[in-house]
Amino acid sequence: MPLLPGAEPFRHDGGQIGVLVSHGFTGSPQSVRPWADHLAAQGFTVSLPLLPGHGTRWQDLAVTGWQDWYAEVDRELRALTERCERVFVCGLSMGGALALRLAAQHGPAISGLALVNPANKIHDPMAVALPLIRHLVPSVKGIASDIAKPGSYELGYDRTPLHAVYSLRRFLRLVDAELPQVTQPLLVMHSAQDHVVSPADSERILSQVSSRDTTERLLERSYHVATLDYDAELIFDETVAFITRLTAGTGDGTATDSGREGAAASG
Repeated sequence: MPLLPGAEPFRHDGGQIGVLVSHGFTGSPQSVRPWADHLAAQGFTVSLPLLPGHGTRWQDLAVTGWQDWYAEVDRELRALTERCERVFVCGLSMGGALALRLAAQHGPAISGLALVNPANKIHDPMAVALPLIRHLVPSVKGIASDIAKPGSYELGYDRTPLHAVYSLRRFLRLVDAELPQVTQPLLVMHSAQDHVVSPADSERILSQVSSRDTTERLLERSYHVATLDYDAELIFDETVAFITRLTAGTGDGTATDSGREGAAASG
């Protein structure tokens, strides 16, 4: 199946600092491409893969599962660690959950995480029926393009396959159990109003990781796909500042005594 225009993966060969960027569930690299472009412009080596089942049609996603999505980012991480001295991982939504599992599994190979509206749980009360209903209802309404900024859109599916949602739910439970294994410096940027992922997910992640160096940023003007929304430039700047701090002698990529912060995005 041909890729949707704009859904192509992206790679940039830069310096010895590598950054892996992951898009979210039912989305595509387009949703985080400006983030990746900004990091590439700073001279970082950047990898933005297309997750299996994404960027084509929702039926293709229905025959994939979390093992496929995680395997893709795991491969990209391994390639970056062979090429670069230090590697960071950035993720939006499910991409944030993928980043957290990479951190739990790979430990010191990852120097830090920058997450935007990371997913931790499917809060819909109907989720308990997924084991059965996924065999009866192939798909439901899509979740793409939750953006406050007029004229901005996310390239994602208009339907969400329930087989894939069931796999995502299992994956999020796995990641939640592994959060105490995450020790890397962590930057979490989350929207005050998000119609896809509850802000409670960011709070849960921050409360369960073992990272001593954590920073929280509130995105007051954006919805879920904040990387394409009003706070996009703030996200890009905060990410670069985070990576720069950790690679300029003020942090060693393991843990510092920097405390958790909260700051609202300014207009």
